[in-house]
Amino acid sequence: MVQLGQFPPARHVIAHISDTHLLAGGRALYGAVDTDPPLIRALDQLHRSNLPIEAIVFTGDLADLAERDAYVRLRSIVEPAAARIGAKIVWVMGNHDERPAYSEGLFGEASTAPQDRVELIGGLRIISLDSTVPGYHHGELADPQLDWLRDVLAEPAPDGTLLALHHPPLPSPVEIMAILELQQMHRLAEVVRGTDVRGILAGHLHHAMSGMFAGIPVSVAAATCYTIDASAPAGSLLGVDGAQSVNLVHVYDDQILHTVVPVNETRPVSGFPDSVLNRLAELTHEQRIEAFSNKNSTFNLAEVEASGAPE
Repeated sequence: MVQLGQFPPARHVIAHISDTHLLAGGRALYGAVDTDPPLIRALDQLHRSNLPIEAIVFTGDLADLAERDAYVRLRSIVEPAAARIGAKIVWVMGNHDERPAYSEGLFGEASTAPQDRVELIGGLRIISLDSTVPGYHHGELADPQLDWLRDVLAEPAPDGTLLALHHPPLPSPVEIMAILELQQMHRLAEVVRGTDVRGILAGHLHHAMSGMFAGIPVSVAAATCYTIDASAPAGSLLGVDGAQSVNLVHVYDDQILHTVVPVNETRPVSGFPDSVLNRLAELTHEQRIEAFSNKNSTFNLAEVEASGAPE
């Protein structure tokens, strides 16, 4: 791979998807939202990207009513796509999931225990932490879970750790979501502060968001089913069938980059045709830099972009 800028390729590339909310029998969510197509488009786009995606992390609310068929259908959609991409799948519990159905549907053994797991992706450790409270929608972490997490983090991973949980350890700009937030966040902060946790991945809010927690960057992925309009009037809660997206997570030696990728249908207006891509492939490293950075270059980038526009 040719390095055009100051940064070498990311050490790890992870896809972050959240809140699929599938219903049994392919029923429409709220009778209005077909949950499958946005998820399928998202996975198709990840495959099309040709990025070296090593894992796909799903941060909860996989099934809307924790129905067995919903988990079966989720696996039938995700597993073949992950195999094409060459990525492992990391599942995380959400408040709409239920532990017995979730664990049986995704891991083959029904359990009422918290669904906390560790996945190693090369030198990168991904911890799936179950922040759900059976029978409720808010989040909380029990003492045994925090003790388990403390023990896991006692030994750093070569490339650090990503912590994935459903409830973000952040406030939400949507006022009413405070009812459903992660309770007693300070207890988690005491465990992760100063460890090798380099990033926290979450969902739950149905809108993309980022912040800091205990000195650690937090990235919240929006949903693939429907999204929450964070600009709706204060005190309201407005769900919309639009703005669905997933995140790409690029892990570098000294930083982590989170990129929001829309999955709604779009209309191309510019791009590189094959003739231009073939020409780029013939250029040396120095010629590529000249072509893209110098406005007076004989390789006119504006013309290249326009040439890709549809008729």
